[in-house]
Amino acid sequence: MTAAVKAVSRSATHSFSKDVCERVELLAGLGVAGDAHSGVTVKHRSRVARDPSQPNLRQVHLIHAELHEELAEAGFTVAAGQMGENVTTRGVDLLGLPTGTRLHLGASAVVEVTGLRNPCTQLDDFQPGLLAAVLGRDETGKVIRKAGIMGVVVTGGEVRPGDAIQVELPPEPHRPLDRV
Repeated sequence: MTAAVKAVSRSATHSFSKDVCERVELLAGLGVAGDAHSGVTVKHRSRVARDPSQPNLRQVHLIHAELHEELAEAGFTVAAGQMGENVTTRGVDLLGLPTGTRLHLGASAVVEVTGLRNPCTQLDDFQPGLLAAVLGRDETGKVIRKAGIMGVVVTGGEVRPGDAIQVELPPEPHRPLDRV
């Protein structure tokens, strides 16, 4: 299967879900044009409250469409953008990528993966039980966060549904993703 963008979303407000769009413009060093989480420094309210000068390592949120399908099998109804993601992908093992991976989206945009999204209780406000559904444990008991990954925009450009995704791994040794 070819890796591709399934949907793109943005919201100018700090709402939980984002509106699906025909296209988004990624801005180098900032994020998604017109999105409330775009900026050089943190924009997530809880992080701003702690230290508004922190660098924004969460400029772009990506979720794999395969998660939506897994959630549907568990009885949830979740569509693109509804969990706050900017880019919904298909055919990329987002959670298995190492930190520093570069995702080439469409003709020119490049997003560098910074880490895992740390899911919060807002998921349960959206649909009761959803938070537990996007958390798991591996064989050693370590928490597995399945609610997508975060990244920063290295090279700007337009991204549309259907755009190809090319994965560029960082030099070894690879560092596993951790929450950001």
